[in-house]
Amino acid sequence: MAFRVPGRAGPPQPRRARRLLFAFTLSLSCTYLCYSLLCCCDDLGRSRLLRAPRCPRGPRADVPKVVPGPRPCDPPGPPPRAPAPRPAPANLSGSPRPGTKRLPQALIVGVKKGGTRAVLEFIRVHPDVRALGTEPHFFDRNYGRGLDWYRSLMPRTLESQITLEKTPSYFVTQEAPRRIFNMSRDTKLIVVVRNPVTRAISDYTQTLSKKPDIPTFEGLSFRNRTLGLVDVSWNAIRIGLYALHLEGWLRYFPRAQIHFVSGERLITDPAGEMGRVQDFLGIRRFLTDKHFYFNKTKGFPCLKRTEASLLPRCLGKSKGRAHVQIDPEVIDQLREFYRPHNIKFYETVGQDFRWE
Repeated sequence: MAFRVPGRAGPPQPRRARRLLFAFTLSLSCTYLCYSLLCCCDDLGRSRLLRAPRCPRGPRADVPKVVPGPRPCDPPGPPPRAPAPRPAPANLSGSPRPGTKRLPQALIVGVKKGGTRAVLEFIRVHPDVRALGTEPHFFDRNYGRGLDWYRSLMPRTLESQITLEKTPSYFVTQEAPRRIFNMSRDTKLIVVVRNPVTRAISDYTQTLSKKPDIPTFEGLSFRNRTLGLVDVSWNAIRIGLYALHLEGWLRYFPRAQIHFVSGERLITDPAGEMGRVQDFLGIRRFLTDKHFYFNKTKGFPCLKRTEASLLPRCLGKSKGRAHVQIDPEVIDQLREFYRPHNIKFYETVGQDFRWE
């Protein structure tokens, strides 16, 4: 018979020992299961890393950033700065064109039917000249639009290039010299002149092609042919009074600032006349004999084709048209009328154009 000693535990009961063993075994099983699940999840995450980037909870200072671009899991915010784009070639459409629009430094101011279009087309070939192809009529018809509007019409030019425009009616517009002077007193002026009788016939021929019902050349030229009274109110006659119109220009511009081109020599010696134009503008003599050939059909010189341009540089169909046949006696009378005016013009400009 056994007796329990007070203060000392007796041997464990079998039921209690089994419970402790079961709890210990269960604890080990749970620990093993959790460890197995964690390992599986880690392997699965590593396999997904090969297909999609993981989203870190925060930046790690010890890991360098390899991909500079945005990642699918990045939080919303401004995108990273992209590398600077390469400049586009200058000849692509939409790219800014070089140069600046400037007010013209030189003007072809006259005269109508004297050869101004030929001078313009010839000088436009020069690499140091940029010219407006149309006639803006700013200083006679559109002066109220302002200089900013006028400048906007001009072609873009580099610092080394000259801006030029042509409007033949300026020469006979009374306000034109003062207006041009107010724009720039340094403006260079080019005047293309021609035998005033031939010029008047050419002027009439052009008008007749547009208005076939106008009076005859003789009827428009004279108030009284028997008395030899020429009608100077007719514009075709009045334009040929070169000395009269020149007086208004010399009030504002010195003679050295006005260059006169012979319309006749422009046909017989285009390289020589254009050489003097280039000298007057202060540019090198780029245009020479090799640039011109005589077009027998039109009756005046044209520019030869170049490698840079496949388009011929011949004037349009309206240039070189046959003149209206005029009574030789009418021509003689007009020559006598213009003679004193021509002589005065020769003396003023210091050049004999030999129109008599």
